[in-house]
This record gives sequence, structure tokens and C-alpha cells, in this order.
Amino acid sequence: MSEIKIVATERNSFGKGAARKLRAAGHTPAVIYGHGNATRHITVPAHEMALALRHKNALLELTLNGKAELVLVKSAAKDPVTQIIEHIDLVEVVKGEQVHVEVPVHIVGEPMGGTVVDLEHKTVKLEAEATHIPDFVELHISKDAAAGHHYVAKDITLPKGVTMDLAADELVASVVETKAGAAGEDATEAGAAAK
Repeated sequence: MSEIKIVATERNSFGKGAARKLRAAGHTPAVIYGHGNATRHITVPAHEMALALRHKNALLELTLNGKAELVLVKSAAKDPVTQIIEHIDLVEVVKGEQVHVEVPVHIVGEPMGGTVVDLEHKTVKLEAEATHIPDFVELHISKDAAAGHHYVAKDITLPKGVTMDLAADELVASVVETKAGAAGEDATEAGAAAK
């Protein structure tokens, strides 16, 4: 994913009242951590930031005091009722640096009829280069996979240069029989027994 460019400004006012005024003016308070530097308090445009946060592990190119730097969104606090982003934690990164992130697992394909895939890990932790974080990883399901088939971490397709923080034999997904599949099987067996 390419970097999302955002212009940030330094913040000198703190506290709930100051944060409320910032949000009312269309800005979101944020903090930058990392690389042994002092914690920096900034504000970012709320609308642009909300769009950037649609991407998991958003990598931002912040322009702060005329200087560009890369940061990774670590967490964002939202109001549970209004869903307005109240605060963002950012971590400084350097091109070429490895970072630890969590990405969703996407299922590709479908198992045998009458079965479904039960995903044990909806997300997995990865180590990837800061500027090459995948949006997701893929788990390819075989249409020949019958009920009881298991998929483990090593079955997940990883992009080049990315490693997973899971043991290779860790269970990721299982193929399980659906109620409709079990009912169909019982009907077939009953029909065979009647002949």
C-alpha cells in the first residue's frame, strides 16, 4: 500500500477542552512515538484521517514543519456513540525497517458442498517491511476439502519478504459440515436403507 500524504501541525494545547475545540474545528489530536525521539503532540485533518483509517495498518507520509516523515497508525480511539475519531497514536517508521502488524485473513475458494469454513484466526500477526505491509493474506480453500479438513498457518499465502508470527502447524481454519449438509446425508442414507 502506498503512503497516504497528510499535513500535520504541532499541538501546544492539551486536555479535554482543547481536544474538543480541535475536533469542532475539523482536526483530530494525535501523538507520534518511536525511534528514541521525544513524544510529539500534533493535529491532523479529521476528514483526511478518517479516510486513511479505512485501510488497516495505514502508512502515512506526514508533513510536519515542512519536513516529511513516515508514520504507521498504531491505534485510533473512537467515540462509541458518534464514531468520531477522538485520538490517534502514530509510530515513527523508516523505509526498510521491519514492523509488526496484524492483517485480516481472506478466504479464496469454497469447500465441498454441504460444508463451510470455520476461521479460527480472522487476523494474523506479521512482520513486514514498513512500506510493504499487505492489506490482507490469503488462505486458498480446495473444493475437494471435506468436513474435518484442517488448514494450518503454513497454508496461508504470504507475500515475498513477509513472515508470520504463528507456528507453521497452528490451526487457522477447519472445514465443518453444515446442518443442511448433515440433513442431506441422513436423507441419502435413509433412502439407501429403504431399497
